[in-house]
Amino acid sequence: MVDNAMRIDDLAERIRRTPPGAGSTRVVAIDGPAGSGKSTLAARLAGRLAAPIVRMDDLYPGWDGLAAGPDRLLDWVLEPLATGRPARYRRYDWEAGEYAEWVKVPSASTLIVEGCASGARLGAPYLSFLIWVAAPRDVRMRRGIERDGEVFRPHWERWAAQEQVHFAAEGTAGRADIRIDGAPAAAHDPEREVVLQ
Repeated sequence: MVDNAMRIDDLAERIRRTPPGAGSTRVVAIDGPAGSGKSTLAARLAGRLAAPIVRMDDLYPGWDGLAAGPDRLLDWVLEPLATGRPARYRRYDWEAGEYAEWVKVPSASTLIVEGCASGARLGAPYLSFLIWVAAPRDVRMRRGIERDGEVFRPHWERWAAQEQVHFAAEGTAGRADIRIDGAPAAAHDPEREVVLQ
């Protein structure tokens, strides 16, 4: 293991030791710019923590909706959990360009919220742990275009501009409990380790 690597199992154990912040639920936010590796990390942590995942992609009202994401998260998920009510959210249908069905958030001791603006100050009082994942812009853009196709490049550019404004105002990276390199050059086992920034 490289000097600045951390085992994912150790990260999961560190999270388990944090107290719940939303009622009886420990909410872990995995934030950072698009294409940095948040979804991959969320899936790996979810398996170790037996935690459901709420994806911010399901909450934003489209490509120009980054700023609305934290409000949706607060209203639909965090405040209900904090007051002992069932949490649910209305899933945004990106193809139809409108909100679709309501999705119930499963009850669990730990919930992972993954996506840009998941660690916004608006919801910070309810979070138990904030993870920041970042990677160079060219790497992130390449990943996004490989996944979505070249036709989506203008959308990615619009989204990146919103992220820049959001993260500058929020100072998310500086508030994170841990910062992870989403495109590390250091040799490591990505299935078992993360590389810290």
